[in-house]
Amino acid sequence: MFDRLEIKVSPPGPRFAAQVRFWVNGEDIVEEAVDEGGRGPYAAEVLPAGRPSPLRATGEARRLELGEPECAGGCCGFLTVVVQRFGEIVQWSDWEVPSPAHIPAPCPRPPELHFDAVQYDTEVARAEADRWWRVYS
Repeated sequence: MFDRLEIKVSPPGPRFAAQVRFWVNGEDIVEEAVDEGGRGPYAAEVLPAGRPSPLRATGEARRLELGEPECAGGCCGFLTVVVQRFGEIVQWSDWEVPSPAHIPAPCPRPPELHFDAVQYDTEVARAEADRWWRVYS
């Protein structure tokens, strides 16, 4: 059984531009791995205008930054994952998680995820085309 990806863009706030959150199987993967105050990457970086999103999966493995704790990634590290396509499967693996100093145990490492490539590609294309947040950026 495949995992299911949903990409959601949060509206900009007083401190941050619009940011992306990744929901996998109904759970916010950033909040689960980074903690409640963490943030996802800026929408303008992950869903750029005029060029393909770095979320697009290819046969070449690449590491993507998906989030950071409230204190900022430069302090405690980032939530990153390796994204790669294997035929009809998109795999997220080899997670790196931040280690905030105020939390005694490291953040939980998400499991390896496997997406149906058609569903994954459709969701990334939908998020790339939905530019509502650009009005507020």
